[in-house]
Amino acid sequence: MNLRAVFLSLFSFLLIACGEDEPPVPNEADNFLNQVLTIMEKNSIYKNEIDWKDFRNQVTKRAEAAKNIDETYPAIQLALTLLGDNHSVFMKPDGSTIRGTSSLTCGGEAFSRPILPENIGYIAVKISSGSDNEKMIAYAEEIQKAIKTVDNENVLGWIVDLRGSGGGNMWPALAGIGPILGEGIAGYFIDPNDKQTSWGYSNGASVVNQTRVVQLLNPYELINPNPKVAVLYDKGIASSGEAIAIFFIGRDNTKSFGTPTCGLSTSNSGFNLSNNATLYLTVSYMADRKKQIYGLPVAPDMESFNQTIIQQAIEYIEN
Repeated sequence: MNLRAVFLSLFSFLLIACGEDEPPVPNEADNFLNQVLTIMEKNSIYKNEIDWKDFRNQVTKRAEAAKNIDETYPAIQLALTLLGDNHSVFMKPDGSTIRGTSSLTCGGEAFSRPILPENIGYIAVKISSGSDNEKMIAYAEEIQKAIKTVDNENVLGWIVDLRGSGGGNMWPALAGIGPILGEGIAGYFIDPNDKQTSWGYSNGASVVNQTRVVQLLNPYELINPNPKVAVLYDKGIASSGEAIAIFFIGRDNTKSFGTPTCGLSTSNSGFNLSNNATLYLTVSYMADRKKQIYGLPVAPDMESFNQTIIQQAIEYIEN
């Protein structure tokens, strides 16, 4: 073999050897999945409890054959399951969602609006969706209008019926129920690093850390302020519905009746992703005005069922 042939053989060997040592260039799928996992690792409610090396290994193994972002979705579903918060959700650009596998089920029995004595006020609170300011104000005004319609000087107290109140936007409901709830801090979000964010009702507005979220121009005030309140629970109360339940915990002259709530008393934050998807990640616990942390089902003061719950609430208010 001449010198030129030896040189070419050696050069070819070096090229092959160098190619074997160089790591593969990340593709679109790798970059996207890394973006999602990094957000989870930095912000998850369980960020201080999860073994992130093992977590990443499991998720990336599921996506090892992915060539594009759509092919990472099974791995993202696995990641949501491994998080274990039962609340985080991935929303695709088309609006469809991916959730983790969970054994948690929510739902209560059907019920109808009760017939009550004239001295008992009644308001059923549902949770609206969306964040359009005009719609939020309109929904809060709708609740206060319903309160005003029932209110009179003979009302001894109020039944606040939360049964079936699922997730959505808590801020219009907080502004709407404010006349019955009363002024001041009603609870907190508390994250894994003990950062505390307060929420409550003030001068016709729902507030977060004293910043107004939904402000009513002409808020209603009860004829008889600071009334007795009976709050009704069931397993159909979830997420923002559980926030409304927590608003009333620790309030004077208040008692709750029913069965424990669903168990999603945590808060999600939205993170925009590179493909216009959004990761709604669970980042903090809900806590009451005394900073008691939840995160699990919220238990009523008195266990009751649909057959007896209204009568027990009436007896509490009248006595």
